[in-house]
Amino acid sequence: MLYKILYDALLAAIAAIGFSAISRPPRHAYFFCALLAAAGHALRFALMGTELADIHIIPATIVAATVTGVLAVLVSPIARMPAEACLFPALLPMIPGIYAYKAFGALALCMLCESKDVFWHNFYLFSHNAITCTAVLLCLVAGGSIPVFIFKNLSFSATR
Repeated sequence: MLYKILYDALLAAIAAIGFSAISRPPRHAYFFCALLAAAGHALRFALMGTELADIHIIPATIVAATVTGVLAVLVSPIARMPAEACLFPALLPMIPGIYAYKAFGALALCMLCESKDVFWHNFYLFSHNAITCTAVLLCLVAGGSIPVFIFKNLSFSATR
């Protein structure tokens, strides 16, 4: 099980490096983005489906995003950059793409079906996946932002 968690952390770190490259941060920021993404995603993975816990994706995401936000605030003075610069690329690998994909797929099937029973089944799938996707996105925003606002004095502030 530890192997699966570490593998998940590695893949999240690689994705975070790719996401952070888009905004062109300083070179030393890639390490911190990768570290935060690995910690947050591995925590969510461990909470969701391991022997440690079996929590739904929504509460697991709020916990992981909050921990990632706290870590970003704590790491920002060491990285000498704002917490947000490391936090946002670290949260992007946790975006629930599969739920969005399934929601829009079910919506397309709703439009194409001719039977009422099939329509309602596809509409159920659409609503379930869309609500889950939206809730996870809101958890990422809240869980990542709240620690930054609460611990603003601990965080590194960029001045010009």
